[in-house]
Amino acid sequence: MKPYYEIIRDLREDHDLRQVQIASLLKTTQQVYSRYENGQNEIPLRHLVALAKFYNVSLDYIAGLITEKRKLKEK
Repeated sequence: MKPYYEIIRDLREDHDLRQVQIASLLKTTQQVYSRYENGQNEIPLRHLVALAKFYNVSLDYIAGLITEKRKLKEK
């Protein structure tokens, strides 16, 4: 099971995005986001939710509980 910080890095790289772009989305700095991806800082739940919505994947996927990228259900 991959740790969440590797999963959020993989998602960002799969979408050809830079850390600064995701940091802007989360309204934080690139340095803080880099520490999330390196596992140095715990990422807040609100940021995990924002990333799940942005990438259209489940929180279970980001948390490493499942390996399949399930799309979020439309309301």
